[in-house]
Amino acid sequence: MEERTIVLIVGTGPAGLATAACLAQLSIPHVIVEREDCSASLWRNRAYDRLKLHLVKEFCELPHMSYPPDAPTYIPKDQFVKYLDSYLERFDIQPKYNTTIESCTYDEGKECWFSLACDVATSMVVRYKSKFLVVASGENSAANIPVIPGLHDFTGVAIHSSLYKSGVVYSGKNALVVGCGNSGMEIAYDLASHGANTSIVIRSPVHVMTKEIIRLGMTLVQHTPVNIVDDLLVRMSNFVFGDLSRHGIVKPKAGPLLLKEKTGRSAVIDVGTVGLIKKGIIKNGESMLNNDGLPKKEFSNHWKGANGLYCAGLARRGLAGIAIDANSIANDILSTHKTHRFEMN
Repeated sequence: MEERTIVLIVGTGPAGLATAACLAQLSIPHVIVEREDCSASLWRNRAYDRLKLHLVKEFCELPHMSYPPDAPTYIPKDQFVKYLDSYLERFDIQPKYNTTIESCTYDEGKECWFSLACDVATSMVVRYKSKFLVVASGENSAANIPVIPGLHDFTGVAIHSSLYKSGVVYSGKNALVVGCGNSGMEIAYDLASHGANTSIVIRSPVHVMTKEIIRLGMTLVQHTPVNIVDDLLVRMSNFVFGDLSRHGIVKPKAGPLLLKEKTGRSAVIDVGTVGLIKKGIIKNGESMLNNDGLPKKEFSNHWKGANGLYCAGLARRGLAGIAIDANSIANDILSTHKTHRFEMN
């Protein structure tokens, strides 16, 4: 069977939902599909118990809907999921769950996208014909597990962070965390807090900040050049944490906000991990630093492709970036809609 729509959105994480809401506000017909049986499955099913949003709530709102007035400054994951559920209801977003996209092809002659989708429950194949295609499948949707020689012979437990819930089950055990992003550092803290003998491997240079420092930076950068703000944030970080290089934590050459803007790599928001590292409660594994730990490719106008193809939430800029992407995509589609008066034939 074939279904026709103006816009097909793939994915019901925050990016997909935000795009759907923005299109709804502009009365642009759309269909949103999701391979899982629920929206925001990463947040519902693959997030550790102690997770909170690392930015203050005003930087983590989706378009056209604020958090409740009594919401805490840093939103816990359960409250964020409730916020997304309310978002679905408010904008009457009706995803087609258990639907996987098998292929997407652009027809130059008809100037439209043909996408083959399969209903997991019924195995029914649906062909969607759309003028625009929005890829919002998520930058963290697939676990990245490196090939480690000898891992298959390891007799202990080896899990990805997406499967980690709480350190309570690791009390009294030796635990190694590989990676020092926000998830790695927070999981290391959680393990140590539950009595695990914890070590962490830090490969790439990383900025370590407090929530308050990052909040100040996000506020100042709206009115002050990023290089000046970055210099201030680094100085404040040095004052709070001191020289962390002796503990295997080295700062990147680029400042924290510029690094996020250019590469998508976030500063680590310390939840107490650094203090435990300094005390020797959490031990650092051998440092395996590359030159600067930065991805090679830079993006500009990342959200718009050719022939009505868009991506939402893939710039690794967090929820604030998602909001910008969603509004940009919806407005660009509206502009095209007014210019060409397209119809689905």
